[in-house]
Amino acid sequence: MYHMRRFGESYWPLYRAVVRLDETFDHKTLLSWIQGDRVPRSVASFKILARIEQRYRLPEGYFKSKLPHQTRSLHGHDLGDISPAERRRISLHLPDDFNKLPFSKREEIVDWVRRVIVSGSTDYRRYQAAASKQRYAIRFPGVTYGGGSLSPRSTSLSASANPDATEAAEDPDLLSGVVDAPPRLSMEMADLIRFKTSTLTAIGFQRNGVWGEETASQKIEHLGLMFGALAASPAGPVKGRGVPLSQLTFGLLIFPGVWDWYLQWREQRRGFYTRWEEDMLMIAQAMSRSEVGWIRQHPELLKNVRPIEGLIAPEEIEFASQDWDGACDAFHRHAANRSKEIQRVMRVHRDPFEPIMVVLEADSPLAEYRKITDEILKRIPDEDLYPRAAAEAVRSFLLLRIGLHLGLRQKNLRQLRVCPRGHFPTSERRLEDMKCGELRWSDRESGWEVLIPSVAFKNSSSSFFGQKPFRLILPDLLDLYKYLEAYIDRHRGMLLGPAKDPGTLFVKTVKTTSLDAAYDSAKFYEAWRTVIQRYGIYNPYTGRGAIKGLLPHGPHNLRDILATHILKQTGSYEQASYAIQDTPDVVQQHYGRFLPQDKAALAARILNQVWEAA
Repeated sequence: MYHMRRFGESYWPLYRAVVRLDETFDHKTLLSWIQGDRVPRSVASFKILARIEQRYRLPEGYFKSKLPHQTRSLHGHDLGDISPAERRRISLHLPDDFNKLPFSKREEIVDWVRRVIVSGSTDYRRYQAAASKQRYAIRFPGVTYGGGSLSPRSTSLSASANPDATEAAEDPDLLSGVVDAPPRLSMEMADLIRFKTSTLTAIGFQRNGVWGEETASQKIEHLGLMFGALAASPAGPVKGRGVPLSQLTFGLLIFPGVWDWYLQWREQRRGFYTRWEEDMLMIAQAMSRSEVGWIRQHPELLKNVRPIEGLIAPEEIEFASQDWDGACDAFHRHAANRSKEIQRVMRVHRDPFEPIMVVLEADSPLAEYRKITDEILKRIPDEDLYPRAAAEAVRSFLLLRIGLHLGLRQKNLRQLRVCPRGHFPTSERRLEDMKCGELRWSDRESGWEVLIPSVAFKNSSSSFFGQKPFRLILPDLLDLYKYLEAYIDRHRGMLLGPAKDPGTLFVKTVKTTSLDAAYDSAKFYEAWRTVIQRYGIYNPYTGRGAIKGLLPHGPHNLRDILATHILKQTGSYEQASYAIQDTPDVVQQHYGRFLPQDKAALAARILNQVWEAA
């Protein structure tokens, strides 16, 4: 309107000047832009905008810079036979002039977006994508552990597509899961989970250690993979062992031949041994350990074992039936020896630092990663016109900012509850029962406080906590409180819509197909990864994104960034451990590789002060 007045022109002459006779662009569309009812969304619309810029002698991109929603993707890109689902994923990362580019250039851009932004170009990601197409794992309906008791929910192995879901050794095969376990195997799994998660051990049994919710879910999935591999057809792509479902039982797990086949099968699929195989052998040793092993205390499991050619000989079953403890002892020794052998040759397949290596190698990793939050603020849409998109952008900003201040594991950040200002906070005893923390306003400190009981942490028995809760006042730096209070007061309600409030600080965008507004582990990882794809990875074809060389990653990498930053600044393992609620030994084990090249510089910084003073 402003430029039309400058040139004394109405919308109809303008329409006649910029739209060619052979084009089907509707004059009402131009009128809707002028009146503010609609905004350009398609590639064709931006062609018209470019012509108006030329007509009024305006710089290229002038009108696009005025749009109230800068992160919105265009539709109408010429992407050939790419499916609609993939179009939605990659269109946001294509330049506006994509259709004008030569075919070879367009192929190059699409390949880069697929490889770097959508999938992440690491060896592990490529292996993960290939392995996830082969479905073979066994599900255990009704055996998922949650909230301290057995839950009737079905465990979905696809929910662990997230590589950070367990914060330990993981496997992309967890993406699969299409066969329900037979009733007997399900009952055996239920008994194992009850044994390892109940508050009190059943009379007549002994155990060493208790599984938490995440550990129990992980063991269900990993054992489901093993049984699924045994049951998969040898003729199929999985190349399993072909054991009938009716013969699957936990009694198979005390025979060395079964484990040797499974370990070698995994090595052939991946090409080498990893920490994953060692962890599975630790499970085997724990279940067969003298006096406290679950299998050791259930000799009746042997009744369901049948000979399997090449894995279990009839003589082995006969020996186990006569001397169950002796068979368990023999297997325990075998598993311990196999574990030592694998430790000597195992390799790291998924380097957790690889996606963020460009950040960790910076002089100030935290300052480098903080660029993503600046990019989000730069591209927040107009809240009055796009309230939901603005709420999602503020949620993305707070995910990173609060994560960087707290250094929590994914579970603790995801389950963090919120008490709005002026409301009565949840008692510490109640938070201990729920095993989660809360963000609340502290009148004494005049700031937003995070309180998390020590029992909510994975390493709750660590000397870091000393049975005391984690308590931190968030600093009011760079408008953190402004965005946090706007999110709690307005944006969070916009995301929830009509859905039931789960009480957590971070909630999903509720859509018509949504059943629950609370994040689970996989969805939280996916949300974080989307933030990095949209705002974090620098795109040389669009100029958007904060950090060159960054790859998609999950929330657990925040801890790597905080620990490495403090190590580089201070050289202290102890101070680095404070940032991630852990011990100096753990920090040294995981992050020591980032310190050696900086040791001389740290020492020189102190020594040079003498010369500078002179």
